Amino acid sequence: MKDLTVPTANIGKFKDSHVTADGSERASVALSNPETLWFNTGTLCNIECENCYILSSPTNDALVYLSEPEVRQYLDQITERAWPIREIGFTGGEPFMNPEMIAMTRAALERDFEVLILTNAMLPMMRKSMRAGLEELEAAYPGKMTLRVSLDHFAPEHHDAERGLGSFDKSIQGMRWLRDAGIKMAVAGRSLWGESQDQSRNGFAALYQQHGFDIDAQNPGATVLFPEMDERIEVPEITTACWGILDKSPNDVMCSSSRMVVKRKGAKAPAVLACTLLPYSEEFELGETLAEAEAPVRLNHAHCAKFCVLGGASCSA
Repeated sequence: MKDLTVPTANIGKFKDSHVTADGSERASVALSNPETLWFNTGTLCNIECENCYILSSPTNDALVYLSEPEVRQYLDQITERAWPIREIGFTGGEPFMNPEMIAMTRAALERDFEVLILTNAMLPMMRKSMRAGLEELEAAYPGKMTLRVSLDHFAPEHHDAERGLGSFDKSIQGMRWLRDAGIKMAVAGRSLWGESQDQSRNGFAALYQQHGFDIDAQNPGATVLFPEMDERIEVPEITTACWGILDKSPNDVMCSSSRMVVKRKGAKAPAVLACTLLPYSEEFELGETLAEAEAPVRLNHAHCAKFCVLGGASCSA
């Protein structure tokens, strides 16, 4: 697997959290409207993908499993801090590797949050206990839960090149089960193959029609096409002047509306990060509480520029 933690571009950039390589003031983003709180359920995954930004695998437990009581502590803090959270997101690794996944989801649904779960829809989700739990949650909280399936491409050969031979068919099997269970689905694809947006969305639309999946291929929130996050690609640093140059607002960037809770291996307690994309960067760890996580975030990473500001992408629904 490619080691995406070792950049071979952007030499001299992203070194100082306050200024860019040319001495300009680095842009920062305030937590202006917290809408989504993410929980990383752990970095263990049933597969090892070619370009996984978080380096998940069957052996990577750098981020260990979160527990239901830990999730509930942060749900309590949402109320205490009066954050206007709309959505609770679960990501991994593969969330359904975590034995407390159903209980953690129930904890969020009980408080009337929308829930978004990122999954590959393969064997961990298809275990009998997980399927039974998902069916129970859908019956108790109809329409409040969405499973976003990682389907890199609508063609099996491209998807399998990233995730392993046969993985496309296994994910489609899981999606058929979700369809039949009446559970809302979305899809996360990738922009690895040089296709236009229209080509990609039309390809996914044909796939959805083939299988009877009720997913809107033209809606960027239902079919997300993520830009690539390879740190070996040269990207510009974002300065305070860029907002005007690009005609963008800091409020449009993901860290203005979300935070992520993780638990590092060996840590006594979980921590809150500024971004779902940067779990291993100490600079983006804000503290153990949501109160500490209200601090502004300086855009001192290539992902900030490529994925969020220039790519306009968001992990939320």
